[in-house]
Amino acid sequence: MALQHAMPAMEYESVNPFDGKTLKTFVGITDEQLEKKLAAAQSCFGTWRHKTYAERAAIIVKASAILHNKFDDFARLATLEMGKRIGEARGEVQFSADILAYYAKNAERFLAPVALNPTTGTAHMESSPMGVIFCVEPWNFPYYQLARVAGPHLMAGNVIVVKHAGIVPQCAIAFEKLLTEAGAPAGLYTNLLVTHAQSDRIVNDPRIKGVALTGSVAAGKSIAAQAGANVKPSSMELGGSDAFIVLDDADLDLTIKWAVWGRMYNAGQTCCAAKRFIVVEQVADKFLEQFKAGLAALKPGDPMEEKTTLGPLSSEAALLHLVKQVEAAVAHGAKVSLGGKRIERAGSFMEPTILTDIKPENPAFREEFFGPVALFFRVKDEDAAIALANDSDFGLGGSVFTKDEARGQRVASRVETGMMFVNNISWSDAELPFGGIKDSGYGRELGNMGIQEFVNKKLVRFGKFEAPS
Repeated sequence: MALQHAMPAMEYESVNPFDGKTLKTFVGITDEQLEKKLAAAQSCFGTWRHKTYAERAAIIVKASAILHNKFDDFARLATLEMGKRIGEARGEVQFSADILAYYAKNAERFLAPVALNPTTGTAHMESSPMGVIFCVEPWNFPYYQLARVAGPHLMAGNVIVVKHAGIVPQCAIAFEKLLTEAGAPAGLYTNLLVTHAQSDRIVNDPRIKGVALTGSVAAGKSIAAQAGANVKPSSMELGGSDAFIVLDDADLDLTIKWAVWGRMYNAGQTCCAAKRFIVVEQVADKFLEQFKAGLAALKPGDPMEEKTTLGPLSSEAALLHLVKQVEAAVAHGAKVSLGGKRIERAGSFMEPTILTDIKPENPAFREEFFGPVALFFRVKDEDAAIALANDSDFGLGGSVFTKDEARGQRVASRVETGMMFVNNISWSDAELPFGGIKDSGYGRELGNMGIQEFVNKKLVRFGKFEAPS
């Protein structure tokens, strides 16, 4: 189906948030160019789907090796485009390489036929690829987000076309070149510099057989509705407002370390991050004092330097939105215990911030703060902590801190969320499925579950039966 002609819009701009300087700009592709790319993807699927797992793995393993060998080059590009501190950027690249290697190794086992046990005869379930998958990805982890769709879906025999975030075009292009360098055939992995209008038409295109999105709730609702109207499967990871529950018997030394990391990793721009700190009364004052000291010790600086402990936000727009959220929270009665403003220096820097006295009628009570802003709540006891944790429109992750692991397990089981962590917030393992419920979306990425999202599960049954009369 040919797409209608339209002039491209220049909406991809690479800006260094550390100093606000424009690095490069990119003009979006025309509809004619988009049509050629979609046709190439469809053509590639016709051959890629028949490749053996070993043939697919040869390319994905090589891509993983290139990422490992050139990790610093990829990391520096992420730091330039979205301000991620260089140590964190290097870790992201290495983890992305590990994800690719993980699926190259395990895909065949994950998708092997599964024997069933009918009352008569024999049967099994087999998995087959669906076709071209459209992936819409955000800027906060510019390689990890791509690796966790490319690894499983390419190894499953699908091909993918990707609309990456407008502020990380260089990272997006670099990842596409990575697959090409690894030997990917034309059309296997395609980066698309498209407008939002073109993105909508891609979802509607009959050659697209599934849609995966990581982004805002609004974007998820829009894309999921389009996919549903076209009877196409989709997976949605839409952010969160994770509870960080501190019980009266928590090891505060351990807890504070995780609290600071959990809120400030990636400058707080993480979906699965500690955002709502729910602390029982007995330890609330001590926790808040130590937490405030930990955040106040962070110093802004050049994210390219290892010594920097506080990097900028990804963009000026992200900073201004966060400041506006804090101002609205205060206008509705919240108190600023720490920070609350932008840092007066070049770049898009925000003070580490703690808000307290947040009532249910305050808009901050239900919003996601995507940056270095922590919401602090004190509660009477464990039951009150769980009730508050569950009083959220989101349900991505959460954590609980207690010296009693059995107690931690009980609390984890009662919190309504897709992931819970006891005495940690360690979600970075390719083996662990990632995803949420409620406004945090549906479907899972990573692990065995991540490769099952866009494959046809076909029942095949054998046996001689009497034909119905």
